[in-house]
Amino acid sequence: MQSNEKSHSPLSGYVALFFVLMLLIGSVGILVVTKQAFFGFTFLLGLVMVPGFFFVNPNGSRVLVLFGKYIGTVKKNGFFWVNPFYYKKKISLRARNFDSERVKVNDSIGNPILISVILVWRVRDTFSAAFEVDDYENFVRVQTDAAVRKLAGSYPYDNFDDAQAEITLRSGLDEVNEHLEREIE
Repeated sequence: MQSNEKSHSPLSGYVALFFVLMLLIGSVGILVVTKQAFFGFTFLLGLVMVPGFFFVNPNGSRVLVLFGKYIGTVKKNGFFWVNPFYYKKKISLRARNFDSERVKVNDSIGNPILISVILVWRVRDTFSAAFEVDDYENFVRVQTDAAVRKLAGSYPYDNFDDAQAEITLRSGLDEVNEHLEREIE
C-alpha cells in the first residue's frame, strides 16, 4: 500500500513567539512614541501571525493544508509555527479499541452464528485518514463489520459438520485472525 503522506518540519514555536512578541511590543512602543501609522500596520502583521502557532502532543499529528493543497503532516511533538493561513487538522495516532456488536451471520456451511470482534487499530497514513474517507473512525467500523461478515462465511464454525475443514472459526484462532487483519487492512 503506497502512502501519499509527506513529512513537514515547521519552525520552532519558541523562536516564532519571540519574534511575534517583539513585533507586537515594538510596534506598540514605537507607535506611541512616534505616532506614525506605519507601525500600526506592523502591529496588525504581528496579529495576523498569531494563528500560525500550534502544538503536537505525543501520539498526535497535524495535517497542514493551504487553500486546498496538502502541504504535509507534522508528527514530531512540540510547539511550532507555520504559515497562519494553513488549516491544521488534528489526527490522533493513538491506538484505539473498537468492540463491534454481535451480528448474526452464516458460517461457510450455512450454520447461523453470532459473531463479534474486538479490534485494536491506529492511523498509519494521515493523508488517507484526512482526504480519502469522510470520517475515518466510522470507516474503520464499517470495514470491520464487512470483514467479519466475509470472514464468517469463509470458515465453518466447527469441524463437527465439516470433518475435512482444517481451519475453523473456533479452533483456528491464529489463522482466522491473520485473515481478518489482511481483510481489514
